[in-house]
Amino acid sequence: MIFNRHFNLEGQHAFLGASNYHWVNYDEDRVIERYSKALAAKRGTELHEFAAQCIRLGQKLPDIPKTLNMYVNDAIGFKMTPEQILYYSYNCFGTADAISFRNGLLRIHDLKTGHIAAHFEQLEIYAALFCLEYNKKPSDIEIELRLYQADDIGIFRPTIEDILPIMDKIVTFDKAINKLKTEDLS
Repeated sequence: MIFNRHFNLEGQHAFLGASNYHWVNYDEDRVIERYSKALAAKRGTELHEFAAQCIRLGQKLPDIPKTLNMYVNDAIGFKMTPEQILYYSYNCFGTADAISFRNGLLRIHDLKTGHIAAHFEQLEIYAALFCLEYNKKPSDIEIELRLYQADDIGIFRPTIEDILPIMDKIVTFDKAINKLKTEDLS
């Protein structure tokens, strides 16, 4: 038998594919709900890419109180870097939507395009990763975290008591994972 070749589909996964088999137990309403969530996630990715490009090009958006516009315009105004990877180890790294460090002030902004309420923990982890990667003590710098969601801006200024325990966990958990990897090789 000579099988059909679908070169354009290699490396891709269908929404109703075999590797994501749980859909066989769904009814039509559940499939529509799941597919709608997948579309929303795709749109969120596209909006993040658009926002990053606007920031890189310095292209401000109309000055209206809309989530995307406020996020892009603030990031440009604060001269932030979009989509910056913050790295501690292969076990712990992440990409901040927008970040800057100037005059002892670390700014991290996060664009949320979904409807689920966002939390600052993700941004606190980015702040901890920044401190670890660039050897900054959270007691020696100021930190401002911003969440842009639902046409609003949430602002949080974490303290050393917020960031240091996360840094400690990153270091401790990374060591534990690396030890497990080493034991697994023996």
